[in-house]
Amino acid sequence: MESQTTSAPVSRRAVLQLAAAAGIAQLAPPFIIQARGEQPVKLGLDNPLTGTYAATGKNEQTGCQLAIEQINAKGGILGRPAELLSEDSSSGDAGTAVQKARKLIDRDKVSFLLGNVNSGLSLAMAQVSSEKGVLHVVPGGHTDAITGTTCHWNVFRVCNTTRMLTNAIAKSLMDRYGKKMYFITSDYAFGHTLQDGYDANLKQYGGAKLGEDLTPLGTTDFSSYLIKAQATGPDVIVFLMNGDDLLNALKQAVQFGLDKRFHLAGANTELEVLEGLPPEARIGDWDAEWYHIQPGVPHVDEFVAAIKKKTGRVPTARTWFGFVGAWTCALAANQAKSLDAVKMARALQGMHLPPEVGLMPNAPFYRAGQNQLIGSIFVGHAQAQGSQPDDLFHVDKVVDGAEMAGTVQESGCKMTWPA
Repeated sequence: MESQTTSAPVSRRAVLQLAAAAGIAQLAPPFIIQARGEQPVKLGLDNPLTGTYAATGKNEQTGCQLAIEQINAKGGILGRPAELLSEDSSSGDAGTAVQKARKLIDRDKVSFLLGNVNSGLSLAMAQVSSEKGVLHVVPGGHTDAITGTTCHWNVFRVCNTTRMLTNAIAKSLMDRYGKKMYFITSDYAFGHTLQDGYDANLKQYGGAKLGEDLTPLGTTDFSSYLIKAQATGPDVIVFLMNGDDLLNALKQAVQFGLDKRFHLAGANTELEVLEGLPPEARIGDWDAEWYHIQPGVPHVDEFVAAIKKKTGRVPTARTWFGFVGAWTCALAANQAKSLDAVKMARALQGMHLPPEVGLMPNAPFYRAGQNQLIGSIFVGHAQAQGSQPDDLFHVDKVVDGAEMAGTVQESGCKMTWPA
C-alpha cells in the first residue's frame, strides 16, 4: 500500500492568529496555506500494478499522486489533507479487484474509490461502490457499459467510451485505406465493445468485416491470428487491444512483414505501448486520448514539467487519467461542501474541469445524466520519432468528443438516484 498525506497539528486558524499576533497585517499572494487537520480524506486507488496493464496502472497512480500534492497545496478537501491509498488489483482478476475495493471501503474507510484500467474489473468494482454508496471515478476503463447500460449515479468515467474511440477514427481509415477489415480483438469487455463500435461503423459507412479473432488477455504469441488475417487479403488489419498485448501483436506483425502488405491500425494506442515498440513497429493510425505536446493549450507544459520532475519522463494519457480522477474527487467535495456521495455526484453533473486540470483544447465536462467526461480525442499516427525523442505520435486532427459521443439516450444509460 502506498499513501501520501500532508498534515500538521497546527490548524489554519492558529496560523492566522499567530500571524496577527506578530503584527502581520496581510499575507500577500502567492502565499498558500497547506491543508491541515488530524483526519485526512482518503482516496482509494484499486488498479493494476502487475501484469499486462502494470505500466498503464502505475502511470495512473503517478497522476493521482501529483493531484494529491496539488490538492493539499491548495487547501485540501474541505480543509482536510487528502491521502491516497493504493492497492494492486492485478490486471485481469475480477475477484482480486473486488476484494481490494471492499477492503478500501470497509476497512480503510475511503471516501472515494478510483479504478480500474481493465474495463471488466471496472464493471465489477462499480457493483461494489454502488452497493456501498461511495463516489467512484473510473480513470481508464473504456467499455461503454460503465456510463451506458449499467451506469450508476455514483460512478464517473474520465477516459472515452469505446464507441467514442471508434467513431473518431473508423471512417477516416475506410476513406484512406479501404473498407475491407480484419480484426484481432481482446476477449473481454474492452475488446468486445470496441468490436461492437467498429461493426456499427462498418455498417454505417459501407465497410466489410472479413473476420475476427478473439484473443485472451495476456496473449504473447499472435502468429496464428496474423496468418489468418493476411490470408483474407484485407485493406486494414485492426488491432483492438492494449497494453502488452498490443505491443506484442504489433511487434510480431512487423516481424512477419505484414506492414509492407496491409495497413495496420486500431482504436486507441498509448505512449506506454509506443515506448515499448522498436522504432520500425511504431506505425499505424490510432486515437490518443491525451498527448503531452499541445502547443498553445494553457497549463499543459506546467503539467508535463511537474510529472518529469517526479518521474524523469513525460506524462502519458494514463498519467492524465489518474490526475483528473483524483482532482474530480476534490472538486466534487469542495463544490458540494460535503463528503456525502449523493451531494458530490449531484455537484459533478455538467461540471467543466478547470483549465489546469482539463489540459486539452475542448474543455472537458462531465455530461449530466451519464457521468461521462467529454473532452478531446487526438486522431493521428504513430511515428518512430518526431520533434523530440518522446514524440512518438503525430496528431493529424483533434476531434471534439461531444461530436463522437452520441446522446445520453443512445448510450443506454438510465440513471436512477437514491430516494
